[in-house]
Amino acid sequence: MESSAIAVKGRPTAVRYAMAILAAVLALLLRKILSPWLGADDPYLPSCAAIVFAAWYCGIGPSLVCILLSLIGVWYWFLPYSNSFVFENPKTEISGMMLVLVLSGFIVALGEANRRSKSASDREVAERARIEDELRRIQAQLESRVRERTAQLDIAHQELSREAARVKMQAEWLDAANDAIFVAGSDEKITYWNRGAERLYGWSKEEAIGKSPHSLLQTDFPAAFAELATQRQQGGWEGELVHTKRDGSRVTVTSRWTDLTDAHNKLAGWLEINRDITDRKMAEAARQLSAQLLKTQDDEHRRIARELYDSAGQMVVALILNLGQLKAAQNLRPEQTHVLSDSDTLLQTLSSELRAISHLLHPPLLDEVGLWTALEWHVEGFSRRSGIATTLERDSGFGRLDPDLEIAIFRVIQECLTNVHRHSGSREAAVRLLRRSKDEVWLEVQDRGRGISPETQLSILEDSSTGVGLRGMRERVLQLGGNLRVESNESGTTVAAAFPTTKTAAQDEEPTAA
Repeated sequence: MESSAIAVKGRPTAVRYAMAILAAVLALLLRKILSPWLGADDPYLPSCAAIVFAAWYCGIGPSLVCILLSLIGVWYWFLPYSNSFVFENPKTEISGMMLVLVLSGFIVALGEANRRSKSASDREVAERARIEDELRRIQAQLESRVRERTAQLDIAHQELSREAARVKMQAEWLDAANDAIFVAGSDEKITYWNRGAERLYGWSKEEAIGKSPHSLLQTDFPAAFAELATQRQQGGWEGELVHTKRDGSRVTVTSRWTDLTDAHNKLAGWLEINRDITDRKMAEAARQLSAQLLKTQDDEHRRIARELYDSAGQMVVALILNLGQLKAAQNLRPEQTHVLSDSDTLLQTLSSELRAISHLLHPPLLDEVGLWTALEWHVEGFSRRSGIATTLERDSGFGRLDPDLEIAIFRVIQECLTNVHRHSGSREAAVRLLRRSKDEVWLEVQDRGRGISPETQLSILEDSSTGVGLRGMRERVLQLGGNLRVESNESGTTVAAAFPTTKTAAQDEEPTAA
């Protein structure tokens, strides 16, 4: 019954029963109409058609009702005796009825089998349709996910392209840098080597990548590498290293190391940036040597000045005293007196020259009473000897300075005045010594001569091929942390120097010059 109900579930139960009953009634009416022609033969023929209809389209229950109505109707109307339930030949009629029942059961079984097959087919079709719908739904979902994933991949590809372009641009920037820049992985092997490194060291990128940088460059470390690596991991290391280039020459660099980490803050490698300071180190060494030579020169000047004053000067004084005793003698001839007088004059001149040379080499006033008094003596003597009217100006509160600074200022002024006398043709000069602040002394020496030629000025600006005197002045100023400037035109030349006063002598001020 359940299967039958499933098979005819599209029709309500009452309708199916009504259809079965209607089919049985119509079959009986049809047999009634055909009775004149059929007589007593084939009483069950129309009813079999109704049973087949009910078995195929109405289900088991309605089919049984149709069979029962058909048997009763045929029994009552068409079996002898008609219009009664009395059999004329019971054995024959009952056998016929049983045969119809068996045939009807077979028909109902076939109908039920047909319905079951159709139901299974319908279920299979429905399941197939459901599966197809589910597959279409899954396919639609997959297509939607594929589209979404494709869009995400397109966005990621665009981002990757932009990132690649940015990395490429940054790599080009790094390649354009003058500094040598390379990256090493966590295994201490080079993974990036810019053109600055190629230019500095001589190895190409292909030759350097995959090698240990410090084995390749034969690095001389200022301390143990493990100690420097620890400092690098703690925020970076910076210092000076000595590397060997491909041609075997040595180069000094200032180096900066920085660790590189990934997105999980794990060590991915490290970056090293090196700048060639070989020329600067050589210049510093040359400057230190020049400073040492200047100091040695000053010390030698001081020693020679002391020797001239203490030794040769004292001997000249002794000769003058001896000549004085001879001049006091009474028995000298006139020509002897004249010779003694000339000798005394020569010795006096020699004594003055020795004193002047001694003071020019190293004025004792510079050590004893300070820079200003030594400058007053020097400027006065320069004006007298050269005939160049020279003025000396200073701030009223100018006091003592560090001895090295006083010597440097005195030597610069001495050299400037010598150049004025030898080269400028000026008839006047001015020396100004001022305090711009408590931390800086400003020196200026000015003349009104013919000036310096443009070629010489260019060599001064380029710090090349300048005279020994100017180089010496520049070295003296630079070794004290100052700077020197030379300006010249047809109206004259000005040499200006600024000195930082890192240390001053705590002494009383000198009296202002009259």
